Amino acid sequence: MALNIVLVLLYLIVIFYLGYKGWRETQTASDYMIAGREINPYVMAMSYGATFISTSAIVGFGGAAALFGFSVIWLTFLNIFVGIFIAFVFFGKRTRKMGRRLDAHTFPEILGMRFESRFIQGFSALVIFLFLPVYAAAVLIGISRFIEVSLHIPYWAGLLGFSVILALYVIWGGLKGVMYTDALQGTLMFVMMIILIAFTYSHLGGVGHAHQALTDMANLVPAKLKALGHMGWTASPKSGSPLWWIVYSTIVFGVGIGVLAQPQLSVRFMTVKNDASLNRAVLVGGIFILAMTGIAFTVGPLSNVLFFQKFGKISIAMAGGNIDKVIPLYISKIMPGWFATLFLLAMLAAAMSTLSSQYHVGGTSLGRDFYERGLGKTSGGEITATRFGVGLTILFTIMWGLFLPPSVIAIATAFFFGLCSSTFLPMYTAALFWKRVTRKGAITSMVGGFAVSFFWLLFVHKKEAAAIGLCKALTGKVTLLGYPWVVVDPNLIALPISIILIIIVSLMTPRMDDEHVEKCFDW
Repeated sequence: MALNIVLVLLYLIVIFYLGYKGWRETQTASDYMIAGREINPYVMAMSYGATFISTSAIVGFGGAAALFGFSVIWLTFLNIFVGIFIAFVFFGKRTRKMGRRLDAHTFPEILGMRFESRFIQGFSALVIFLFLPVYAAAVLIGISRFIEVSLHIPYWAGLLGFSVILALYVIWGGLKGVMYTDALQGTLMFVMMIILIAFTYSHLGGVGHAHQALTDMANLVPAKLKALGHMGWTASPKSGSPLWWIVYSTIVFGVGIGVLAQPQLSVRFMTVKNDASLNRAVLVGGIFILAMTGIAFTVGPLSNVLFFQKFGKISIAMAGGNIDKVIPLYISKIMPGWFATLFLLAMLAAAMSTLSSQYHVGGTSLGRDFYERGLGKTSGGEITATRFGVGLTILFTIMWGLFLPPSVIAIATAFFFGLCSSTFLPMYTAALFWKRVTRKGAITSMVGGFAVSFFWLLFVHKKEAAAIGLCKALTGKVTLLGYPWVVVDPNLIALPISIILIIIVSLMTPRMDDEHVEKCFDW
């Protein structure tokens, strides 16, 4: 215990130094919001990856993989192909160039300036500010659970203490401080995950023996899960079953596609000098994501074997039904003590890298995009307003972290990714690639995608509709529709509608000013 605390303190000293370095180098709004557009490709790639992959991926989705099996690994494929290759090569380059042409500093701002619309910038910012804390809370819950298990600190104390530490260097260090710490944290995460997978396979006698042992445990799948379509941890859920819809529509598709429209990730494309920097970052980012998600989604299912061999229980039973505790328990009860200490630092790194970026983008969304630009309050104190926004984002995240129910990490992450996808992705894609898109088309798509997604969450998708209870209060029914609609992810409905809206409305409304459009694409 004493060694854990000493290592954590040493780690925090280094983090605060990097935050201080970011503060010393932050002189302008451009420095605070987009790191002065001069970040090194390695730092950018590691910051992007460490922001993308957090305790929500390792703890939350690792626990989900322990429940659902290897089918979750399809998300790793989309994370690399869509989240790294397509994002960097196609979206990243155009975002960087257009952001520089328009002198945009945030994700909502580049959309608002592209379509010459304060409403788009303000509405986008409000969506981010109001709902990003739910995703941030998922990350905060993950690390707080890990602190609870590793340091035997009460959950609420770990959550509050960790939030205060983050607030200190995010509020003052800006994006430079965030990205410097991200690079260190991402490197630490990578090393620990490599050790984790090596030990797991070694302990199980190699890859072949490990996977065969897990296959042979199919008869141990709980009856309740079998009824929902669970076919074993090395097999895909039964086609068309409730679990099939959850795994492939909510987890794989919702998160795998939604990454393209994540504001805290897209803004990183505007922090590098040129396209060559993005090209160099692709390889680093791809290897990092493979190590992070591929290992977490492999160790999760294999934890069933080791838990059963040692304790006679599968993972979900060991965790008392809370999948968010599977990975922390695996580290504390299966892995060597020295590794548990070091992995705690890796989890601190994973959480801090993602949360710092989420808090930063939440603050810029409220301070710069909604208050100053959306409402037209040109106060001149951009950095002060943004710091105030960061503080409010942290406060809302703490509130969600204290009151969200158990086993919520993967659900909350998929919720935010899906909401961003249906609200922003068609508009963002059209802004970068389609000169004919119009302001009215973008607004209709954005508002329509958001409205349909939210309606589906409140009145159709059973997981959220039952928990929120609004549908039952208004109609007397838990959901308005029956199976299979109750397990179809909102993004599968809202995203196609949002795409149709932006195409039809743009073709039916007058073109935007040619001079402005050419300015946006003049590279």
